[in-house]
Amino acid sequence: MADVSHLDDTRDPLAIAEDWMGAGREVAIATVVETWGSAPRPVGSHLVIDADGNFHGSVSGGCVEGAVVTEAIDVIGDGNPKMLEFGVADETAWRVGLSCGGRIKVYVERLG
Repeated sequence: MADVSHLDDTRDPLAIAEDWMGAGREVAIATVVETWGSAPRPVGSHLVIDADGNFHGSVSGGCVEGAVVTEAIDVIGDGNPKMLEFGVADETAWRVGLSCGGRIKVYVERLG
């Protein structure tokens, strides 16, 4: 069983997900699938989340990641993937930290 509590933050989130799953943790992965305008992270960026709300990686920054973690815990619980969208067209743009004019789509799915 892998102990990831002290791993360095530069590790690939996919490797972290594999370690966490190997340790028996329930895991979801969030992936940036589309961006428009100014977006903090490129398409293909990952955030791995476990059922306890621990996470590693990045899909945006600011409060977007908090919202993605919350949705990922639901995805882990019910197994249904979700497509999330954050951006200037959304009333949550300022609240989640995308006030610079960008929009992102993040796909969240349970692994395993």
